[in-house]
Amino acid sequence: MSKDNWKQKTVLFLLSQNISLFGSSLVSFAIIWHITLETSSGSWMTLLILCSLMPQVLVSLWGGVLADRYSRKYIIMLADGFIALATLLLAIFYWLGYGSLWLIMGISVVRSIGAGIQTPAVNAILPQIVPGEMLTRVNGINQTLNSTLMLLSPAAGGAALAFLGIEWAFMADVITASLGILVLYFMEFERTTPEREAQSALKDLREGISYTFRSELLKYLVFYYGISFFLITPAAFLTPIMIERSFGPEVWRLTANEIVWTVGSLLGGAYVSYKGAFANKVKVIARCLIAYGVTFGLLGVAANFEAYLLIMGIAGIFLPIMVTAETVLIQERVEDMMLGRVFSIIHLIAASAMPLAMLIFGPLADIVRIEFILLGSGGLLAFAGLTFHQYSKKYETGPSF
Repeated sequence: MSKDNWKQKTVLFLLSQNISLFGSSLVSFAIIWHITLETSSGSWMTLLILCSLMPQVLVSLWGGVLADRYSRKYIIMLADGFIALATLLLAIFYWLGYGSLWLIMGISVVRSIGAGIQTPAVNAILPQIVPGEMLTRVNGINQTLNSTLMLLSPAAGGAALAFLGIEWAFMADVITASLGILVLYFMEFERTTPEREAQSALKDLREGISYTFRSELLKYLVFYYGISFFLITPAAFLTPIMIERSFGPEVWRLTANEIVWTVGSLLGGAYVSYKGAFANKVKVIARCLIAYGVTFGLLGVAANFEAYLLIMGIAGIFLPIMVTAETVLIQERVEDMMLGRVFSIIHLIAASAMPLAMLIFGPLADIVRIEFILLGSGGLLAFAGLTFHQYSKKYETGPSF
């Protein structure tokens, strides 16, 4: 990696990915709100989550193998193009009058496959550009950019859905993905992994799994991530339905829910960018999980919509802190030739935990109040964070925030 142009490369890469993220998140919000307003059904939301996440589970490990074998740049470009093409077809079907919730589910499967291939390559490519001592700061800046765009995309998604129709919300992803691919096309990346003997993709996959679970730290990280994402699921996916049922069906309420979460994330990302480094990243992750548990539980007892929004905004602060700590921890401790596969395993755990959780929490949300589900899952999440905090003492020492 050339030390004299890493900043320029970093800016261009973050630009390409955040342009694409904006369109993808706009579509995601539009689809969630469309289904919420059309059905107000936990079962339909469960089906959407299964279609959006389960295909990633099936292809994520192979995505990690590809990211460690081939050019991560072209993997990202091809996957982004694949997702954009599927979304374009969805828009065309809706314009022709053949739109349906089942069609959305089918295209969500296709988009999920592309994301499963793309995500490990995106996470693994930054160490090819950024010096090690700058990884935390750059990841923090990226989280801030993510949060800024996530602040805009709910409003943009709500406006597109309300005034233009869901077809134009779909087209936003096509346009932004095309721009992101164009920026990435003109970038050069140096391959940092050493030349190695050609072997089967299955052997590469077995090596990645063995490498991850030989490391006590990575093994525990995977274990707690699985538990945590399972328990985060109700707050992540059922709160729009809770808002519609408990506070009102207006689109502005759903938009406000996403905006306050994103404002909190923006503040958290700005803090990470200012901080620049965490001495004890394992402890940071544990404390963020505790904070999530407490705030998500409080969502279940919010007396009014204003109190709900305040709590949701506070919860959002911890997202970029936790994601940055986890990402940099892996980027610093894992060999570059294994990064794609390790990130794919982490991604697989998160992606599989949520649909499995929705199989339980989604139907349950049609039987009991979602507030009770948030109270129970929040309490268990805080407990998981406390136990991970105890484990963190075996590793890094020093201040965490």
